Amino acid sequence: MQNGTQWATELDKLASIIAKLPLEKSIKWGAEVFTYNGKNVVSYGGFKNYFTLWFYNGVFLKDTYKVLVNAQEGKTKSLRQWRFTSMAEIDEKKIIAYIKEAIEVEKKGWKIKPEKFTPLPIPDLLRNAIESSHSLKANFEKLTPGRQKEYILYLNEAKQVTTKQNRLSKIIPMIMQGLGLNDKYK
Repeated sequence: MQNGTQWATELDKLASIIAKLPLEKSIKWGAEVFTYNGKNVVSYGGFKNYFTLWFYNGVFLKDTYKVLVNAQEGKTKSLRQWRFTSMAEIDEKKIIAYIKEAIEVEKKGWKIKPEKFTPLPIPDLLRNAIESSHSLKANFEKLTPGRQKEYILYLNEAKQVTTKQNRLSKIIPMIMQGLGLNDKYK
């Protein structure tokens, strides 16, 4: 995500629309996030080719105008984006209707239930490193199942052996510190 300078005027317009609703503004993950009773409802940001509103539980919205997209099909479960490429596409009445519906979703407490966690097999490269170091093994086992899964997926996504080895070298110190791969984004 860019800091929005390309879309500054458009993002200001979205912010002014959101400000008309009974939401609290906070900063999370380096962005303005608007909450209702402490629950994330909506945010906005600018990217290279578009600017967007995103609804944290957008999967539950009726999407009357068929404007919502899943930014990462297969990965993103609840969040939905409404993408814009010009000021002319901003329709305040429609946006307010979507945000009001998103607030109702939060009032009702609708959430996607987390999938039951099934441990992934540890890649050979990581398993060999763990078996050769008692402290690495102990620290890996102390990680939450979610953090273990982050590391396993990170290694499995690499195609080449050298990339896998470079990634292993990167994650060993993080495992030793008890950190998750994506902790800096949380």
